[in-house]
Amino acid sequence: MIAFIDAHRAVHGGEPICRVLPIAPSTYHAHAARRADPSRAPARSRSDAELSVR
Repeated sequence: MIAFIDAHRAVHGGEPICRVLPIAPSTYHAHAARRADPSRAPARSRSDAELSVR
């Protein structure tokens, strides 16, 4: 869903798309922030990523 919002938000806007899809705008914005700055990811996600490399 995040990819769909990214692809169509220039035309329709992110918040209206979130209203139609079952996703809260805050969830979308949090995901976008984590993608831009991986250090903002939850500790469990960072730990899982480190362990999967090993």
